[in-house]
Amino acid sequence: MKIAGFSFVRNAIQYDYPIVEAITSILPICDEFVVAVGQSDDNTLELIRSIQSDKIKIIETIWDDHLRKGGQVLAIETDKALAAVSPDADWAFYIQGDEVVHERYLDNIHKAAQQYKDNPEVEGLLFNYLHFYGSYQYIADSLKWYRREIRMIRKKAEVVSYKDAQGFRTKDNQKLRVKLIDAYIYHYGWVKEPQKQQKKQETFHQYWHDDATLEKMVIKAEEFDYSGIDSLALFDGTHPAVMQIRVENENWPFDHNLSHKKLSFKEKIRLQIDQTFGWRIGEYKNYKLL
Repeated sequence: MKIAGFSFVRNAIQYDYPIVEAITSILPICDEFVVAVGQSDDNTLELIRSIQSDKIKIIETIWDDHLRKGGQVLAIETDKALAAVSPDADWAFYIQGDEVVHERYLDNIHKAAQQYKDNPEVEGLLFNYLHFYGSYQYIADSLKWYRREIRMIRKKAEVVSYKDAQGFRTKDNQKLRVKLIDAYIYHYGWVKEPQKQQKKQETFHQYWHDDATLEKMVIKAEEFDYSGIDSLALFDGTHPAVMQIRVENENWPFDHNLSHKKLSFKEKIRLQIDQTFGWRIGEYKNYKLL
């Protein structure tokens, strides 16, 4: 069985993406790893080249900055990386620049890939998510955060990145048939030093909105204000080994009153049902669960 990892990145240093941690977290179970490195304003290309592995395959790309609707450019860059995956790969394992897999799940992932390798009905593997927010000690637990997404797909030409690269579909826009596996993606996109988070917010949203909309929705400030979050929970687990240095070097204060929930009564009831029974009312599912 051959597993090929793939990802895309641009300006990783400027916006403090843990892309090296993301790649190296799944590298042990990958036979190759394709990284589409967009032309950057920092030393992102050199950063990726510094990863000590002969599994890494770099393709250099240029983003179309005129694409400013729905995050389309992110899907295009994802597809560039996927297209460069070796055609003999059985599975393509996708990870974004702010996502990391804990080493405790690597064996589960590899076993699931092996289990379903020869079952063509299974077109992808579905992962659970933990969304860290503000600090490495808090996770976002309101229902606006997606709890599952496809991260491993059967390598075939008709599968493409969907919308803003959150998931995948067939080229004729059909949802993939997937199996949920016992593995989590640790999403760190909302854990950054507040100044860098603010900088990211002011620039990254250009791939979804025009300038006029950006002026209205993104507040200009020196630092990002993490206090506006609606609901958080305390994280009581361990972080992936590759993230330990970042966790230890967290140098900004963020304390949150866990009892303070900025939720409507209806949202509180739905959240309680989800936490008690695992049933998320009205959940968006970009897949067909087998």
